[in-house]
Amino acid sequence: MNLLRSLATVSGMTLVSRILGFVRDAVIARLFGAGLATDAFFVAFRIPNLLRRLFAEGAFSQAFVPILAEYKTRNGAGETKLLVDRVATVLTLLLVVVSVVGILAAPWIIYVSAPGFSDTPDKFELTVAMLRITFPYLLFISLVSLAGGILNTWSRFAVPAFTPTLLNLSFIFCALVLAPYFRPPVLVLAWAVLAGGLLQLAFQLPYLARIGMLPRPRAGFSDPGVRRILRLMGPAVFGVSIAQLSLLINTIFASFLANGSVSWLYYADRLMEFPTGMLGVALGTILLPSLSKYYSSDSNEQYSRLLDWGLRLTLLLALPAAVALALLAVPLISTLFRYGEFSVHDVWMTRQALLAYSIGLLGLILVKVLAPGFYARQNIRTPVKIAVVTLVVTQLMNLVLIVPLKHAGLALAIGLGACLNAGLLYYKLRANRIYQPQPGWGGFASKLGLALAVMAAVLWGAMGSESWWLGAAWQYRVAGLVGLVLVGAGTYFATLWLLGFRIKDFARRAAD
Repeated sequence: MNLLRSLATVSGMTLVSRILGFVRDAVIARLFGAGLATDAFFVAFRIPNLLRRLFAEGAFSQAFVPILAEYKTRNGAGETKLLVDRVATVLTLLLVVVSVVGILAAPWIIYVSAPGFSDTPDKFELTVAMLRITFPYLLFISLVSLAGGILNTWSRFAVPAFTPTLLNLSFIFCALVLAPYFRPPVLVLAWAVLAGGLLQLAFQLPYLARIGMLPRPRAGFSDPGVRRILRLMGPAVFGVSIAQLSLLINTIFASFLANGSVSWLYYADRLMEFPTGMLGVALGTILLPSLSKYYSSDSNEQYSRLLDWGLRLTLLLALPAAVALALLAVPLISTLFRYGEFSVHDVWMTRQALLAYSIGLLGLILVKVLAPGFYARQNIRTPVKIAVVTLVVTQLMNLVLIVPLKHAGLALAIGLGACLNAGLLYYKLRANRIYQPQPGWGGFASKLGLALAVMAAVLWGAMGSESWWLGAAWQYRVAGLVGLVLVGAGTYFATLWLLGFRIKDFARRAAD
């Protein structure tokens, strides 16, 4: 299978999900604005979402996929299916316990994660109520992640990539149709989270059955493969999800700032997640199974070449995204969110956070590509040490930057911390001779820099005044933003083509 085609498939499905995600956020912004109610929901949603990224997409996936690929390569279908059954059983039992504890301990969790909310009793009580509704989402979405890891190992990348669209559809339907039946109406968003988790799990089960990997209950705590996965999971929590831990701590800081601060950070983070998901998550998804198979078959040279391919694609696609987010912050925020209760002031405050986040976009995406270089080798210690250093430095930057820059300082600390994380991961890959750069990096970098400069100049000239974007009708804003995206992308890729870049040069086959 051609990895470039797989990347296009995953990114395409992710694009659909992200577009629906922006529709979702536009609907939420229009109906609920940015204030007490949305701050409460975003905190209630962020906590199970953070745990999902830590334990499901983060630690669990990075521990499970390499061992699953090893079983598939070395042990045959029977033992692989047995491993899947036992892992699914253990994971389900653990998640049921965690979900029950989370529901019962909701008030204490909010005290810890958003202590500033306790000064406003209505805000605190609303957040607790929504957290109790959203917490079981962790159970369903973690099983979705298990199913996705299996499907990705069998190179069925499209299904897991499409699955998140169902959560966005749940949000849109519930907000537009069911909100009037809830008191307060914002509660409908919490129920939409729970329904979305159920829909995603139900969608993936038939595809697991097609490849003969639909799990059935089997006791598995004593299984050697399960125990290996559990041993890898603990430290992997820090190694993979340091950015999410920083976001949670940022919520604590932001809870002491002005009303709307949590929401401004959320909307800026949503814009950042668009390229992060399409590039970083997509690349990490398709790289990990092949890297794991190369490691299992002792193909060290192919392992290094695959990492090099991933790094070049990351720079090729992530750098223009970072530049575009910084230049087009006001057009993006105005077009996507400037409706109903979302004010001009909210646009400017979200813009500050987005500019700060964009500085670290490359680092955020590189972490998604570099971390699998360790996890595919079942090396957890190195990323964990780097993650701890990154977490400490990020929180020190929070303390320094929050005073002069308020919520934007929190976003800047996240971005700079991600760059530090990526830099240290790259250094250790080189120092341990896991990765050796292939020839041609100098010419590649210089051509890339020229194409970026041309794109930035064209976008700057074509964007016009920011006041126009704040005052124009939504139809003109949408048309203008689409035009800017097309002009920027066309300019960038046309310049690369004139400099000698060709799609076939980036073709790469997956490991068998």
